[in-house]
Amino acid sequence: MKKSRQVTLTVVAAVALAGCQRRMDPCESATFDPTACGDAIRNGGYYWRGTWFPMAYHNPYPYYYDSYRRYVYGGGRVTGAPSGAYLRPSTGGTSSTHGSGEVTRGGFGSTGAGHGAGA
Repeated sequence: MKKSRQVTLTVVAAVALAGCQRRMDPCESATFDPTACGDAIRNGGYYWRGTWFPMAYHNPYPYYYDSYRRYVYGGGRVTGAPSGAYLRPSTGGTSSTHGSGEVTRGGFGSTGAGHGAGA
């Protein structure tokens, strides 16, 4: 009886862990994403599936890139994030989010460009 309970608990724990979707830090060697890592360093964190995760990156981008290259060279496997996982959620206003996580704010368009250029 004790043995079957232990097996059941092990199976339940394994299923629970499989159901959890672990977030992937874009600057970690095993989950490195060059664009998302650069954005995370500049912005002090990253979005993972619409949720903001503040992070303090104490090194410049080349440090994380070099760590990733050493990891791959040493035989490490890199797990890519699902498409769009690092995107900032849409706010529905005049901002739009691009694939790189870059945000473009609404502006004056060609009218503002003409006046700003002194034309």
